[in-house]
Amino acid sequence: MTEDAAAVAGAAAEENLSEQSAIRARKARALIEGGSNPYAITKYRRDRHSKEIVERFDELEGSVVSVAGRIASKRIMGKASFAHILDREGLIQIYVRKDDVGEAAYEAFKDYDIGDLVGADGKAFRTKTGEISIHAGSLSLLAKSLHPMPEKFHGFRDTDSRYRQRYLDLIANPEVRGIFVARSRILKRIRAFLDGRGYLEVETPVLETNENGADARPFVTHHNALDLRLYLRIETELHLKRLIVGGLEKVFEVGRIFRNEGMDARHNPEFTMIELYEAYADYNDMMELVESLYSSIAKSVFGATAITYQGMEIELKAPWARMTMAEAVHRYSGADATKWESDAEARECVRSLGFEADEGCARGECLNLLFEETAEENLIQPTFITDYPIEISPLAKRRRDDPRLTERFEFFICGFECGNAYSELNDPFDQRERFERQAAAKRARGSSVEADEDFLTALEYGMPPTGGLGFGYDRLAMLMTDSPTIRDVLLFPTMKRER
Repeated sequence: MTEDAAAVAGAAAEENLSEQSAIRARKARALIEGGSNPYAITKYRRDRHSKEIVERFDELEGSVVSVAGRIASKRIMGKASFAHILDREGLIQIYVRKDDVGEAAYEAFKDYDIGDLVGADGKAFRTKTGEISIHAGSLSLLAKSLHPMPEKFHGFRDTDSRYRQRYLDLIANPEVRGIFVARSRILKRIRAFLDGRGYLEVETPVLETNENGADARPFVTHHNALDLRLYLRIETELHLKRLIVGGLEKVFEVGRIFRNEGMDARHNPEFTMIELYEAYADYNDMMELVESLYSSIAKSVFGATAITYQGMEIELKAPWARMTMAEAVHRYSGADATKWESDAEARECVRSLGFEADEGCARGECLNLLFEETAEENLIQPTFITDYPIEISPLAKRRRDDPRLTERFEFFICGFECGNAYSELNDPFDQRERFERQAAAKRARGSSVEADEDFLTALEYGMPPTGGLGFGYDRLAMLMTDSPTIRDVLLFPTMKRER
């Protein structure tokens, strides 16, 4: 088909859909004017879902049940007709006969459209073809759909349309509903896991007066009554640590995070982070927690610790692999960072491997650059990468045997980072120095960030040795539902405006 022919066909299809919508709107108005307002019913008593009727048919056969859902198909056959209705758990057939529901109700049913929401009461039975169905005794139109359903419930696959009109995606694609049911159940399992370990779930502010965080750019807003510039949070860390100072000892938050940055398969400006902190623990304890949590989720969802993600077989059972960042870089690039004696030597090594290194790039930053460019994508099986450089770890404790490195790890699965943890820095002198250095670097790039003086004051009162962990819940949901992009596990991902 030529481009012109495709445009003509598309315009014709759009005109046809508009005409169908106009016809449906006229039907709805006629019902309202005739005293049968399809939007007037405030409640409908439904006592069964489709799946339950099918699974418990032996005991429900012959009994009266009440179902409700959206008409997915309809066959008119004289004085008796069939329809399938879709509820949250699947499809169930209803059998409608004029002699049972009455002539007026039967004629009204014949005028129902695909997509209309209906309720039906009747006996559960099996048709001659063996299909479990409901022999309707009464019908109710609960809401009129003014637009045709996407391609008769099939083929609603255009990615952009699916994300923009998630309600249609959920109607047309049962597997999509399954993803979000699984997402909810996984979060429930995480909460139960942490509760079982004595963690307290808390909530911290979304609006902040200071531009906190590492290199992430915040969204900015304004509070009119106070004439105050505010920032949407880019992490929950500093408030949660205040609670550790306050003696709560084990806390976690499932928090919405906002970062004014780009979008790709694993990044959305608005996402869900789970952060937790445990007093008198360190990053080794956080490794054990991660291993236990992920294997527990897999067992809960799949009944086993092995999962498949995009064709890759992944084993989540402990113990996971462990490598230092320097070891990973050496394995996948050949560069031996342990032999670098200066920042200049580190930069030269990076350049010799074909990568860019700014003149201000310190040794630790060079190490991280090579890790991201050469090693990260190779970490398919669950792997803890440890010993992160001090330059990129402003909130982690230094290693006592090598102050250039920190007691920090990130864990990687299927070639991408899934979470970050460390033994938390509780030295107020060291923390102030790092905050000020970080703030100066950000101000040089045009930011107005300042060191968080209240957090520093909290540290000065004394924070116990603490282990902390943060991981993106959306990436976890991607793994557990075998979803290729973060948009597939966000009900309403951020989208460009339609032109």
